[in-house]
Amino acid sequence: MKTSKKKLEYMAEYQKSPEEIKKREARNRARYQAEKAGKVHKGDGKEVDHIKRLAKGGSEDASNTRVVSAAKNRGWRKGKSGY
Repeated sequence: MKTSKKKLEYMAEYQKSPEEIKKREARNRARYQAEKAGKVHKGDGKEVDHIKRLAKGGSEDASNTRVVSAAKNRGWRKGKSGY
């Protein structure tokens, strides 16, 4: 039986280390807080970006987050090796 690429990505996301799971939970909390504040809405193409990345010691506070387009949030990787 074939498994779709999307399903494989989903499965891989939930088979990460406990540290990665905590980071994902922090990202989800930030999104929820922004939705609650009315800054973003489901399906609007916007993402909540941490100004100082969590991996670099950034906090989960609202002062460390901003709402940006998905293209801008993911576009910083362009030109990096491996992408």
